[in-house]
Amino acid sequence: MKYISLLGATGSIGRQTADVVRQHPGQFKIVAMSLGTNLPQARLFIEEFQPELVSVQFRQDCEALKNEFAGSGIAFTYGDQGLIEAAVHEKANILVNAVIGSVGLNPTLQAIKAKKDIAIANKETLVTAGHIVIEEAKRAGVKLLPVDSEHSAIFQALQGEKEKNIERLVITASGGSFRDRTRAQLQNVTVEEALHHPNWSMGTKITIDSATMMNKGLEVIEAHWLFGLPYEKIDVLLHKESIIHSMVEFHDSSVMAQLGTPDMRVPIQFALTYPDRLPLMNSNRLNLAEIGKLHFADMDFVRYPCLRFAYEAGKSGGSMPTVLNAANEEAVAGFLDGRISFLEIETIIEKALTNHNTIAAPDLDIIQGIDRETRGFVKTLLKQR
Repeated sequence: MKYISLLGATGSIGRQTADVVRQHPGQFKIVAMSLGTNLPQARLFIEEFQPELVSVQFRQDCEALKNEFAGSGIAFTYGDQGLIEAAVHEKANILVNAVIGSVGLNPTLQAIKAKKDIAIANKETLVTAGHIVIEEAKRAGVKLLPVDSEHSAIFQALQGEKEKNIERLVITASGGSFRDRTRAQLQNVTVEEALHHPNWSMGTKITIDSATMMNKGLEVIEAHWLFGLPYEKIDVLLHKESIIHSMVEFHDSSVMAQLGTPDMRVPIQFALTYPDRLPLMNSNRLNLAEIGKLHFADMDFVRYPCLRFAYEAGKSGGSMPTVLNAANEEAVAGFLDGRISFLEIETIIEKALTNHNTIAAPDLDIIQGIDRETRGFVKTLLKQR
């Protein structure tokens, strides 16, 4: 039995994790979960999965649920400390971190120290403090198991292979909501248009990141930390069908690719069952004859400057990826709230990066301080709009 702590249970990855758990009674048990502010869905999940601990974002919601479920034996908590309590629950042996944003960093680090394996869907954790997370995981002897479809594909392609034989990684990108539009056609796009992803059903923030290509940039930085390769050996390839999820090229010119229809339950389940596999019901099987053609194109860094920002921040290292992530989170929130246009997202990120002087090998306190400073800087820019 795998005992799971699930952070971000009501989000897209959280809901699909719940579906994997439903399909395999007796294999998995959710013992702790965080649920944010979606109380209607929280109540359904609590009733269905009967976790021992539930964390929500706000105190008043915590008190309300505590009263509703009085006598159930379920403990309730809230806020940032609640996320940590859920992450390190004594019965859990794996943490599925599916929250969005840098809020996932502290719970991940605390779970690592508590010797929990980490199924990581919160890419901002590695972007913000990859050097710390990787070192702590090595010290604790725990596994970092990728849940993003691209990183899971690379992870699967590397099974049984030797690191010394890797020539490069190729991360595929769908191109997002606006892949068929020129930059000139992006001037007045709406939030609703940006949230209409052609291939995947995802949360709002990650869908906007996909449209700007920042999501792929964050994945490049994440791949650097997960697989220990320099940025010069990590490429991005435009592939609009999202059938090949990523590839590994070896120095003998062989290429290993992981293929499948777009279904996030596949990488979620592989992270939970690794190194084994279980059947997955109600998943569309890949039929290449039916698809007929797959399309590929080189990545255009002029068309997608956010991807260029990510490569530059990653290569600069130190505190620069922290700035990249924090500025992006605040800028995307500004777009979703209607305060800035779509193209202003990248303008604000660039200003934040230019405004920062890199600090090499920052510790956690410095990272958190830079995160706060960057958010303050961006919020000042947003007020000027």
